[in-house]
Amino acid sequence: MSGEIVALISCPPGKGEELASKLVDEGLAACVNLLPQVQSFYKWQGKFQKDAEELLVVKTGDWLFSRLEQRIKELHPYEVPEIICLPVVRGHAPYLEWMNLNLQLPDTIN
Repeated sequence: MSGEIVALISCPPGKGEELASKLVDEGLAACVNLLPQVQSFYKWQGKFQKDAEELLVVKTGDWLFSRLEQRIKELHPYEVPEIICLPVVRGHAPYLEWMNLNLQLPDTIN
């Protein structure tokens, strides 16, 4: 299998563990790293914002992006959640194999 991606998803403090657990449990992520303390600087509705957030680093497959995006939108408290995906250009083959064994396969997606 190919097409592994890493998704970055920020969320309010205290929400990351729930999101990570559901994504792994539902087969939408093989692994999620939770970075508990990040500072985000951005403009929202024309105003400068500085917020404490958690950052999820989600290892998944590109064939799951639509399902992942939909599930995050269902679970996430933000009006416009950050969901950014980066392709995995290279990786340790045994890890990528393990990753793919723990993801929903394309033929099991409705």
